[in-house]
Amino acid sequence: MKPTVLQILPSLDYGGVERGTVEIANELVRRNHRSIVISATGRLVPELIASGSEHIDLPIGVKSITSIKLIPKLSRLFVEKNVNIVHVRSRLPAWLTHFALKKIHSDKKPILITTVHGPYTVNRYSKIMMSGYRIIAISKYIKKYILNNYPDIDKNKIEIIPRGVDNNNYYSGYKPSSSWIDNWYREFPDLKNKFLITLPARLTRWKGQNDFIEIITKLNKRGLNVHGLIVGGIDKRKQKYLQELKLLVKKNNVETCITFTGHRDDIKNILSISDIVLSLAKIPEAFGRTALEALTLGVPVLAYNHGGAKEILEDLFPEGRIEPHNTDKTVALIEKFYKSKPIIENKNIYTLDNMLNKTISIYNSFYL
Repeated sequence: MKPTVLQILPSLDYGGVERGTVEIANELVRRNHRSIVISATGRLVPELIASGSEHIDLPIGVKSITSIKLIPKLSRLFVEKNVNIVHVRSRLPAWLTHFALKKIHSDKKPILITTVHGPYTVNRYSKIMMSGYRIIAISKYIKKYILNNYPDIDKNKIEIIPRGVDNNNYYSGYKPSSSWIDNWYREFPDLKNKFLITLPARLTRWKGQNDFIEIITKLNKRGLNVHGLIVGGIDKRKQKYLQELKLLVKKNNVETCITFTGHRDDIKNILSISDIVLSLAKIPEAFGRTALEALTLGVPVLAYNHGGAKEILEDLFPEGRIEPHNTDKTVALIEKFYKSKPIIENKNIYTLDNMLNKTISIYNSFYL
């Protein structure tokens, strides 16, 4: 029997968790499984439905006492839809699912799978993510986080399944269309004939935009013909941080050397025309999807040497690892690659196929 799989997450807007959910859903349909996703809607829902999955719109990520009302609704859905596997990807949906499953008789109760996408605050609320029959950790760093902070968890339940990229869409030598190139330089004429250094990350303090501005400032003082590109949207509540960054750019006299693009849907094209991509998260990240995408496109990545990015660089481009917050060493390494661009070998370690096969194998292991 091929199981019916229901994935639950707060929303289906753009992001690594959301994109991975849709990728798994699409593959389930391709393999003739029944695929259902519950979320509070989002921009990826049309793609999900067009590929053959069912979407159920519920405010599953709203932290409110009213969310308790969703518990009986979830119980009914699990039974009515004959769900065999429930895969949860964040804490509040995991708690609601936990109580919903308690209301279902054992012979109809689905198997619970959890994915730990980050190093959550260590407490009872977060421990719900360790309650799955199988626990997927998206990196070795996350597995270590689980075992260090929840030592009572059976390590044999944990499966490391890193995110992966589709090598049919991401490959060395990829070039954007000529029309995209024309539109890009029409929108950003200052970028023409510049050595482009890109920081792709949403605007938030721990993503390292201030370090990036310092790095571009130091490169500019060395006379290098570089331009820094800060690619990422910002939450309306964090406009103050954006203004701080722009003031820092002005103070450092690099207004002609740094561009803020805001949110972009063409990130693959932007990565592909970059000369270097940076990952400057101040605290360790669970993975590092954008760094992986850039490396798969053949673009050198320099990343602070911690968390999931460290693992990716160790496997694919070890010379790109840099000591966290050491902007002088970062500048020196950029100058080295400015003079001689390194060749990135695609070792096919972090592929979408690997991620899909391993995840669906977990689902099937309970029923096939």
